[in-house]
Amino acid sequence: MRLWTACRMTLVLTFLLGVVYPVAMTGLARVVFPFQAAGSLITGDNKIVGSELIGQNFTSPSYFHGRPSAAGDKGYDATSSSGSNLGPTNKSFIDTVKQRVKDVVEKNPGITPAQVPVDLVTASGSGLDSEISPAAADLQVPRVAKARALSEDTVRSLVHAHTRPRWAGVLGEPGVNVLELNLALDESSKSPPIASH
Repeated sequence: MRLWTACRMTLVLTFLLGVVYPVAMTGLARVVFPFQAAGSLITGDNKIVGSELIGQNFTSPSYFHGRPSAAGDKGYDATSSSGSNLGPTNKSFIDTVKQRVKDVVEKNPGITPAQVPVDLVTASGSGLDSEISPAAADLQVPRVAKARALSEDTVRSLVHAHTRPRWAGVLGEPGVNVLELNLALDESSKSPPIASH
């Protein structure tokens, strides 16, 4: 008798919590937060180019570069979201960061290693961070402006226009969504779409 009661409770709870509740929450989310429920997808040139929540690997000098990624073999793999799990005293981590600092300095002439923001040389815990700090974006302005034959003021104004402030002016840190900023750059300089970056 107790076994039958336990089986019935398992079936009922599985149906309620495994089917009814998820379907109800998904439906509610699609009504209340349609953009977020659909994956926060960003379109450019009438096609989906990414999500505002997942970073991409931009390497061209004419684009702003995002935060490094440790997710997957090539980085930015949403199916392998993770950090490097290496501590700040790990030799491999230190060597990787030193190399990244060197790369940033080489790609952005006129700056010193001390000026490189930490988010340009360290991966986030998820490996998929889509934002960089305003300081990391400002550092890249001269390179991007030169590569696109735009004035630094024009590029800097795009950075400021795409900087997300603290929530309610108090919580969190300001951030710049790299994909949205690069799409705005393409539009302002009439470059080819962001398909190859």
